[in-house]
Amino acid sequence: MTDDNDDEKENLYDQLGEDDWALIIGSDGNLKGMFIPEGKDEDEVPYSIVHIMENYFGIDFSDDEDEDDDEDDDDDLLTSRTIH
Repeated sequence: MTDDNDDEKENLYDQLGEDDWALIIGSDGNLKGMFIPEGKDEDEVPYSIVHIMENYFGIDFSDDEDEDDDEDDDDDLLTSRTIH
């Protein structure tokens, strides 16, 4: 016997394509995490997702502790930060 909750979860995964990204937002409206498609890395996050995370959830990617003083490359916004 399958309950409705299992069916809903399966339908969510069915909606995701191989290259789809997803933000996971809790019932309180806060960002809980990000789904990264298989074979992709954090440094490949689409700009629109970075924009949403910065502007709507207050994630500040410029606060990376390992940031090199000589390099200020926008392509490296997520390389030293993981969202769970």
